[in-house]
Order: sequence, then structure tokens, then C-alpha cells
Amino acid sequence: MSNEPRVEWDSLKKDTEERNRRAKSLIQSGKIVDTKDAVALLETVIKPGDKVNLEGNNQKQADFLAECLCSVDTKKVHDLHMVQSVLALDSHLDLFEKGIAKKVDFSFSGPQANRLANYVRDGKVQIGAIHTYLELFGRYFVDLTPRVSLIAAYQADKEGNLYTGFNTEDTPAIVEATKFRQGIVIAQVNEIVDKLPRVDIPGEWVDFVIKAPKPFYVEPLFTRDPALITDSQILRGMMALKGIYAEYGVQRLNHGIGFDTAAIELMLPTYGEELGLKGKICSYFVLNPHPTLIPAIESGWIKSVHSFGGELGMEEYVAARSDIFFIGPDGSMRSNRAFGQTAGHYALDMFIGGTLQIDQYGNSSTATANRVTGFGGAPNMGADAKGRRHSTESWLKCGNEYTMNSQLVGNIPRGKRLVVQLQETFREKRAPGFVENLDAWQLAENAGLDIPPVMIYSDDLTHIVTEVGIAYLNKCSDMEERKAAIRAVAGYTELGMQADEKETVKLREKGIVKTPEDIGVDVSRANRSILAAKNMKELVDWSKGLYNPPSKYRNW
Repeated sequence: MSNEPRVEWDSLKKDTEERNRRAKSLIQSGKIVDTKDAVALLETVIKPGDKVNLEGNNQKQADFLAECLCSVDTKKVHDLHMVQSVLALDSHLDLFEKGIAKKVDFSFSGPQANRLANYVRDGKVQIGAIHTYLELFGRYFVDLTPRVSLIAAYQADKEGNLYTGFNTEDTPAIVEATKFRQGIVIAQVNEIVDKLPRVDIPGEWVDFVIKAPKPFYVEPLFTRDPALITDSQILRGMMALKGIYAEYGVQRLNHGIGFDTAAIELMLPTYGEELGLKGKICSYFVLNPHPTLIPAIESGWIKSVHSFGGELGMEEYVAARSDIFFIGPDGSMRSNRAFGQTAGHYALDMFIGGTLQIDQYGNSSTATANRVTGFGGAPNMGADAKGRRHSTESWLKCGNEYTMNSQLVGNIPRGKRLVVQLQETFREKRAPGFVENLDAWQLAENAGLDIPPVMIYSDDLTHIVTEVGIAYLNKCSDMEERKAAIRAVAGYTELGMQADEKETVKLREKGIVKTPEDIGVDVSRANRSILAAKNMKELVDWSKGLYNPPSKYRNW
């Protein structure tokens, strides 16, 4: 036994202490590092090959630290493995252009989707996997734990305590995974103060604080101008409200990003009221504070909203509606993407959103060969959570109709989440919304992925709503009937043109496919007159002046 090599059980801790010791000379006081020394700090504490988390959320971005990381000496810092939720900024991909980073595991890359696709094709970026948010957060605590994390907060004090405020988002998950695996946490903040409104991240979990030259960037990702909502989007919203929301009595739900769901939100106080649905649907939401929710909130439709993140301009309105939003003792909302995604996966009865492509089987993806957007949280909210054990009326009703359910549980009843996709048959530049095979197959080949990146699998999808009608896929008896239902609502796409008219008539008789006429939706009413607010100014008026839209949305 005495000849066996000594096992070192605290090598991570010692390595971190050594990195911090070398950076000690850069500290001014407490944990504060001068702005001009930010690049030097990164060069000191980051080693080649490290897993690095650069906080890029759906909205909040550690943009200053991202720019600093792009400025490091590549002889000192290179071949990093980036593990971050979102690739949103140019700097996020500049890291790969410069050779500072070589591999990434992420969830969403909307603003950089085209550039990322080109980099993947050209071999500049290695993709580990395109994750859901919860999946990536989970791996932070398993095999993708950051060695160094670069985060963003509104305020810090000299001891390193952080106030993350309205846009807490991913910060708690990142910091806890990093710090409790002996990693290093560096925070950029908008200002350093003597006393924080509240402590969101304790100073013991933060190693260095840097005051950024300007406030961190926040994207108003969920803001939709009602003036841009089309009649087609309104029609799909009317069909969804009458044919799905009312049919299943959906109370607990998530709305994906988009004009279709914005239209639904703006029709609750009008068309929804007319249908007598107030109090019967849409009481509990898990979603960001969408400005288009304001009329429904003011009309008394909504009981509770928990948010993944904030939304620019909604701060005062949200703070003034503490019965609806999750507000702290300091008077401001705290968001949390990890908790929001958990609630979205387990506590909701319906997810409704859109996609780029749906294939002949009902699989869908927002990742194509030329556009790698990723998925964000849609696969978690758009999946039937097999761990769910509580029941609700809509969950049970959908489950009872799901005739293709597994027989492996015998005679035990099981509910099913409603997963709805609002799909235009032809999208931007006449790109078909329905295809025989997803472009994700080509992306998988380009990126060397083991499987094509699918956002929502067919066995989870229960309904498709197009301008043609609704396909109730949960009522289909087998895959052939399911494929026929998809063709029936796919319009004049190549896939839709394969629909058999006699087969479609039979599907309508069974209630598997319903046209607007079948569910009593008057197509002539599908226009902007049915919206509770028709432009941004009317949203401000509904909010009693509390909503302050970003300047790019102000046209009055």
C-alpha cells in the first residue's frame, strides 16, 4: 500500500487557487477589477482547452466580457470549449474565427443562425450538441461543467454580491454549477453600489467583478408590434381559440415566440370574450412578460405569469401588477430560466408555437442546412413529460383521445400534453412549411451529428393549425392516418398536393381534420378589427402608461 501513488483529491481547488493567486494583482479592492484590466484578467484565469461559459441568454448578454474574450492573446488562450445557452452576438462566433474557441454546446442561435451554419460547413465550429435549455443546464452539473464562467448582472457591491433583477435568466444555474465544482466566476455589472436592492447571487460565489463601460445588451425578443399581425395569423388564432383552447379548456400553458401567439393574446379580450371563455382558458402562463398580454391582464383573464426572462420596457408595468407576476420584496420581478423550463415541462397542459419545417410524419425543426437556430426551451415544453403524475381536465381529455398511446402500461389511464404548432403552409420567400424530409438531415451530415436536430418529435405533436384547418393528430389511429391528416392541412405545398380528397372527407367526418367552417369560424372576420390593440401606442394606453416600449417600436 505504501508504494501506491498518492491520490490528489483537491486538484481542481488548488488549480483555481493558483489561477486566482496570479490574478490577485489586478484587484483594486474587494473583488473589483478595473475595466481596463479585463482582458488581462481573462488571459490570467483561463487556460487553453477550458470549458468556458459566456453568459448569452435569450435576452441578457455578457457582451463586454464577450468582446474582451475576443481580444485575448491566442498564444495564451485558445481551443476553448464554449458551453452557453445562446449564440446571439457577433463576438460569440468571432471567438471561433480567431481560434480562441473550437467547440460549442448550446441551445439557441437565432441571430447567428446563418453564420453558424456557414462556420459548421467550413469546419470552423465543432458542435457538441444542440440542447434544450434544461438539458444544457443539467449537463452543467454533469459533464459540461464550466471551468470559468463570464456572467452579467445589473449591480454589484465591493464584496461581489450581485443583483440580477428583471433579467436573472440563466445566471443562478451557471454560477452554482461553476462555483461548486471549484470553478471561477467573473461578473460584468452595470454599476457598483454600496447597497443592493436584493442579493440574487452571494458574493462568496463570485471571484471577480468588472464594471462594464456601458449597460449589458438586452434583446426585446418577445415584443411583437400588433401593427404587423396579418389576417392569416389572426385566422389561425381564431381556429386555435375555438378548436383547441375552448375544446380542451386549457388553463395552464406556454406561448412560443411569434405573431401567431401574439394574435391569440390580443384576441382574448375580444373573440375569447365573445366565445364565453373567460375563466375557462388561459389563467396560468409560463412565459416572458409579452407586451401583447397587457390587454388580457387588464381585462382580468390572467391569474399568474412566471417568466424565463424580462422584456425591455415592461419593468414598470410588471412591478405594478404584483398579483400577476413573481415580484421580490424589492418591488421588481425576478425571472429564472431553469425554474421556468421546469414548470414548462411538468406543470403545463399545452405548448403552442411555430417552426420552420414539419415533415410528412409530424417531426419538426427550426434547424436547417443553412440556418442553425437551435431550439431553446421548445423541446421541453413541446414534449410529453413522462414523469408527470398530477392530472388536469385538458391533460386527461387529450390522453383519452390519443389512440396511438403505448400499450406497455396495460389498462392504466394516462393523460397527454397538448403540443400545438401554428404553421403557415408557405413561409418567408415562399419556403414550404411542410416537407417530406427535414433539412435537419443535411445539417446533421454537415456538422457530423449522430442524429438530425429535431425540435419536436411526431409522437409528442398533438395538433397542427394552418390557414387550411386543424389536424387533430392525437385522434389518429395509426401513422398512415396521421400522415394523411398532415397532408390535408398542408395546403399547396408539394406534400399538401399529395392529399387525397376522398381521404380528407373521411378525416373530416371523423373529426380528425376540421376546416374553419367545421368549427364555426367565420373567415371573413379574420382581420385586424378583432384585435384588442392594433398598434404599440394602444398597448401603452392599455397599460395606463406603464409600458415603455424600446425606441425602435415607437412610431407616434
